[in-house]
Amino acid sequence: MRGKPELSILRVPFDLGAGRKGVRRGPDAILQAGLERKLRQLGYSCELPDPVPAPSTAKESGVFVPQAEPRHLNEAVKVNEALAVQIKDVLERGRFPLVLGGDHSIAIGTLAGLAQHYRSIGVIWFDAHADLNTPDTSPSGNIHGMSLAASLGIGHHRLTRIGGFLPKIRPQHTVIIGARQLDPGEKELIRAEGVTCFTMHEIDLMGIARVTEEAVRIATAGTDGLHVSFDIDSLDPLEAPGTGTPVKGGISYREAHLALELLYEAGSVLSAEMVEVNPALERDNQTARLAAELISSLLGQRIL
Repeated sequence: MRGKPELSILRVPFDLGAGRKGVRRGPDAILQAGLERKLRQLGYSCELPDPVPAPSTAKESGVFVPQAEPRHLNEAVKVNEALAVQIKDVLERGRFPLVLGGDHSIAIGTLAGLAQHYRSIGVIWFDAHADLNTPDTSPSGNIHGMSLAASLGIGHHRLTRIGGFLPKIRPQHTVIIGARQLDPGEKELIRAEGVTCFTMHEIDLMGIARVTEEAVRIATAGTDGLHVSFDIDSLDPLEAPGTGTPVKGGISYREAHLALELLYEAGSVLSAEMVEVNPALERDNQTARLAAELISSLLGQRIL
């Protein structure tokens, strides 16, 4: 990202892709934490369209059996198709799309919209998990654990073909940062497809600055730029308790801010999303406030 582009803040109050409900309240909680004010203070012009239409209830299909359809597939397809259209419209108007989720299944629609506009886009995916499951490998059937795989063209055809084509991104331009809970099928896919995955082990060994610099190099090699998809559970639960799938031993407060500050300095961020903030799981809006602060760092906020 260079200069101060006009921002479109797209709210996607969808939580049927996750196992725990409440994350649909995340977008409004982040805004209530002062996000828009922070961005205007940084010099951005912001528009806040109506939220992407997102169902909040659906008939439960019962116990998930691997190889069956993912849970709430129809609802997830509908919201992601609508989001893809909005993303494409925002880009055609020369604006920067900032997506607030909702659970991480909405990344399917974000990347579908981006891929219709750009020739090629890299992805930096901050997450405690890889989100590389398919209906064959998922223990839960929840689509928020399949979103990165679907964007790579792997998984259920109704998810992979949102926008009418696949894949949306390439494994050689995809980087996961902060992973520490991977399912067996995800490990196999990472190795088979060549996705770069910096687990907490690599962050501990290399440091977050070097990891981020490597991630930028990989994600921007031969692409138009990169998309930052930030799952708040990439942070340690002590920092971000308000999320549905917390895993101990995550990225620290300062590591997260430094990584996002470095991404801003790289000048190659074309879009971003913040997901999995669940106000129902905390009392004082701590996680939503942190999400607003992290977005501000990605968009140029500095200590001095």
